Parts: sequence; structure tokens; C-alpha cells
Amino acid sequence: MEIGSIAAGLWDHGLIYVVPFLFVLTIIVFFHELGHFLIGRLCGIKALTFSVGFGPEIAGFTDRRGTRWKLAAIPLGGYVKFLGDENAASVPDRGAVEAMSETDRRQAFPAVSVGRRAATVAAGPIANFVLSIVIFSAVVFVNGRVVGDPVVSAVEPNSPAATAGFEPGDRVVSADGEAIDYFSDLQRHVAAAGENPISFEVERGGNPVRLTVTPRMETRKDEFGNSFTTPIVGLRADNSNGSFRLERLGPLQSIGYGVSQTWFVAKETVGFIGQVVTGRQSADQIGGPIRIAQVSSQVSTIGLGALLNLAALLSISIGILNLLPIPMLDGGHLLFYAFEAVRGRPLSERVQELGFRIGLALVTMLMIFAFWNDISGQV
Repeated sequence: MEIGSIAAGLWDHGLIYVVPFLFVLTIIVFFHELGHFLIGRLCGIKALTFSVGFGPEIAGFTDRRGTRWKLAAIPLGGYVKFLGDENAASVPDRGAVEAMSETDRRQAFPAVSVGRRAATVAAGPIANFVLSIVIFSAVVFVNGRVVGDPVVSAVEPNSPAATAGFEPGDRVVSADGEAIDYFSDLQRHVAAAGENPISFEVERGGNPVRLTVTPRMETRKDEFGNSFTTPIVGLRADNSNGSFRLERLGPLQSIGYGVSQTWFVAKETVGFIGQVVTGRQSADQIGGPIRIAQVSSQVSTIGLGALLNLAALLSISIGILNLLPIPMLDGGHLLFYAFEAVRGRPLSERVQELGFRIGLALVTMLMIFAFWNDISGQV
């Protein structure tokens, strides 16, 4: 009886983590590969396999054009294998292409123009950004968003804002010349500033006041107990004056919100990567599948909308990651195609093979590092 209870507990605990993780990752991978597939088909390239996951096939079917759609056992990615690809990484099999009939060669990925290949490869990351826009737009259209006026209700003692001279009742008009309409705009601007000084224009008693605040980096915990480092200035807002309200957006407003949210997250993600490379940010915030599963599980307790928003955030990250100029990733393929366009001919097979080996080593090291961060964060 006790063993059965333990087994049931482990099963339930596993489902809590696995189901939200698979839900989020499957959406992201499917749309990424769908971008490759649709643009490839539009460019006249034949797709042999569309796989969500790697390894042995669990389930699948073959469509009327001969493409095998399948769900594989290892749900940590996916791929579209086109005619003429040697493997799932789209390494060209030039020997096989040369042996093809003229009809097949016209549909082989390595044989089409460099522009068509580049468009097909770029379509995957672009699909990730489009997915994020769609999710952000749909969630805010259905649920609306809670907004609050940028009025300060309290200033934390000994905070950068207190040092700069902020007072309760101040209304923030702009930050570094950017208009602040809601308190969330203020929070986003501070988050993006890091430790750089921010020039605020404040309305106090009907008079304009200019204040300069340098945020301070602090380690805090979210509602689930996860630690994160973020810039703070020490301004608070509450609903004591009824400044917070639910705002409903129309279809066009929702799309605009989705575009701006996707752009903001993408810009901040690129900035974070740059800061990690230059040593201004710690790389311990980079997580892998374990951390994604943990966060997915936690966010799923809030609701479907929150889980979809997490999928949108991760979709942006995966889109940007795939655009890095590393062979094995989409960005590496695009780099090779850029060289090909300039030279008028592809790079030699030896150079490409060396590039793919280096790319494989870099991607493997990144995966190991992410797993290490996941494991060490659980200890």
C-alpha cells in the first residue's frame, strides 16, 4: 500500500512537470518547423520528414505529397528533412543530389537557388516571432490587461528613488524622453535600463520636476520562490486611489500590443546575450529543459493564459537562439548562404563539414552548460 502511494505520488508529481513542459515545447517546436516547411514548399522544395521530437517514431502518417509527419520519442526539438539533406541538420548530400533525376533535383534543397534556401531557413525563427505576436495578441484580447496610472504611492527607504528625491504622489510623465502612460511602462523601462542612470520627468503638485535615478541590482524571489537578479529603483504603486483597472483592447489594439511586446522581449533578450558575452551579466540565468519544465509547471497553476504567455516568451528566445551565426543552427546556415551569395558558389564541402563540427561542439557545450545550471539550481 505504501509503495503504491509512493508510486502514485511520483506519477502525479511527474505529470505536474511533464504535461505543461510538453504543451509549451510542442507548440514552439511545431510552429518553428512549420515555418521551414511552408516556405520550403512555397519555394518548390520537397519535404521528406516533418518531425516533432527526435529518436524513434511514436506516431505518424504520410501525406499525399510523400511527407512523413511524425511524433518522436525525445521531445527536445524537431526538424524538417528536405530532399537532398544528408541528415536532420540539413547538411547537404551533394552526392545524392548528383545521382537524382532532373525532376527530383529541381525539388532538392541543395539544388535550389541560395535565395530560396535562405528564405526556407529564415522562416523557422520568423515563425517563432509570429507565434509570439499571435499569442500575446490573443491572450490580451480575451483577458484584457490590468493597467495602473504611473503614480507613486510609496518610496522605499534608502532606495535609489529616495536618494534621487522621489516623493509619494509623484506622477511619472516620461523616462529618458519616453512617454510613460502606465506604471507597467515604468517597470519595463527600469528593467531595460540595468544599472544605467534614468532621467525622469515627474509631475508634482501640477509642476514639472526632473529627477535622475541610477537603479541598483538586487536579487529577489518571485511568487514561486525562484531567485532572480533585477534592477530596482524603489518605487511602489497600489490601488488605494483606484488607479488600477482592467483595460479591454480591440483586435487592432491587441495586435499592436502583441507586436510591441514581442519587440520588447526580443530586444531585451539580445541585450542580455550581449551582456553575458561581455561579462556584464551572469550566465547562471541561462536554463535548460529542467528549468523550463519547472517554470512551466509553476506558471500552469496561474492559468492557461499565463502558460501561453510563457510559450510566447520562450518562442522569442528560441527564435533568437536559432539566428545566432553558429553552424548547426539556422543562423549558421544563413551565414554560409551569405558567403555563397558573395562568392557566387558554395563553400567547399571540407569547410562546411568543419563548420558543422565546430557548431555541433558549441551547441553541445551550451546544452551541457544549461543542464549544469538546471542541476546546480536544484541543489
